[in-house]
Amino acid sequence: MAALPADHLDPATPPDVVVTDHVRPPVTDPTLGRPLGDHGPAPVGAPAHPLVVVGDSLTQGMSSGAVSRTDLAWPAVVARCLGVGGFTGPRYAGPLDGLPFNLESLLRALERDFGPPLDPLELFVSLPVALQRLADGNEDYWERGAGGAPPPTGTRYHNLAVYGWDVRDCLSSTAGRAADRAAARTDDDFTGAVPEHDNDIAAHVVLAPFGRAATQLTAARRHGLDGGIDTLVIALGANNALTAVVDKKVVWSGPAFADLDAKQAYTVWRPTHFAQEYGHLVDVVRTIPARRVLLTTVPHVTVAPIAHGVNPDRPGQKWRPGSRYFPYYTDPWITEANFRPTTHRHLTHQQARAIDSAVDQYNGVIANAVRDARDDGRDWYLFDLCGLLDGLAHRRFATDATAAARNGWQPRAVPPALAGLDTRFFRSDPTGRLQGGLFSLDAVHPTTAGYGLIAQAVLDVLAVAGVTGKPVDFAALRREDTLNAQPPALMNAVLGLLAPFLDRLLTRRQPR
Repeated sequence: MAALPADHLDPATPPDVVVTDHVRPPVTDPTLGRPLGDHGPAPVGAPAHPLVVVGDSLTQGMSSGAVSRTDLAWPAVVARCLGVGGFTGPRYAGPLDGLPFNLESLLRALERDFGPPLDPLELFVSLPVALQRLADGNEDYWERGAGGAPPPTGTRYHNLAVYGWDVRDCLSSTAGRAADRAAARTDDDFTGAVPEHDNDIAAHVVLAPFGRAATQLTAARRHGLDGGIDTLVIALGANNALTAVVDKKVVWSGPAFADLDAKQAYTVWRPTHFAQEYGHLVDVVRTIPARRVLLTTVPHVTVAPIAHGVNPDRPGQKWRPGSRYFPYYTDPWITEANFRPTTHRHLTHQQARAIDSAVDQYNGVIANAVRDARDDGRDWYLFDLCGLLDGLAHRRFATDATAAARNGWQPRAVPPALAGLDTRFFRSDPTGRLQGGLFSLDAVHPTTAGYGLIAQAVLDVLAVAGVTGKPVDFAALRREDTLNAQPPALMNAVLGLLAPFLDRLLTRRQPR
């Protein structure tokens, strides 16, 4: 195999991306060393809404390809620990329990029908037929069945997250737009699995109670005007880079980055474009009556196991000693031994480094927004989700002492109740979990245990702000984490059959 080129930039990297060679240090002070100024707006009194959150799939609680148990999303766990009653978020049902496609429920259904062990006839004949039947039933429910019915409008949710949304969607996508797109009928696709317009269905459910013109931010502002908000969390930006890693295709944003339809051609935002978008978001957030605001950094999307690092020439090795990057990044169901850059979709290490560097610049914009707000007397804080996930990176740092030392890696302690869980792609068989445990079956979103780590980190930031509550009960949370408590026995056996569904599911993670 031809040698990789020396350390240089990918030629498609725009000039405003400042490519760096070292990991950014985690932010340990959510105030960024800025005491509050004394000329800001008067705080709202006795807010009626203790917690309101605006975000994407990580905030909505997606796991294993579906938004299902939103009561276990990190905002719900935070509300529980703070003793906040009445914290609301939507629930999505369906034959596989969740929208758009619950991989864990699919495996459970197959296990009930076939159980382990599988004989060859089942694996290659009966099971694929059953898998397609379950997938088609899920698609039919959301496209032509009860899942397409108008959502309830009686409850104005406090968790306003919508999976797949980026900063522009937060600013401009409305309940009416989602409703119109969700209502578009499609022909039954027997080979399909993920329903068309699933993102619009999800968004309509979240925003419909606030009216057709509602966006995520106007919905949050409605809560602020209706009695005030104690803590408002804004957790957006991951989807301004994630598609590049999911699709293994880098298309930097162009002039149409602020157009809701045209922006779908891009998979990662140039830092200058992100700064403009996020600046508009901050301007609107400043108008929302909230006692305090938490802005969340964007995680390095290459840490998630959907970016599976491989080195076909030197298995298990980085592209050079001390680097945090593997030569190539492909889908996690492609083994290192089988990977071929001419056959499998992938990113190069130069592309991965450029994406991470752009994310670092995104986070600089977010941190500056917090600094400016605090200088204006606003009680704003930075929650460093990026630093949290970097501190858990298993293959990048935890098992590579040279890379850890060279990059000054600071590991994140895992509670004893979660001992043994890591950030590798989840695998299990009849003996139990084999690896992973912090990321779910879709290789992008956390498990319930992983969301617990995010919840505790948010609670730690709130404690600095003077908001106290109980710590996360990780032992109880792990018992509620069905993927880790009862690992699917068929996971390894049927992974090859699931790969096409995973591919279609993940490449649709952005709104279409």
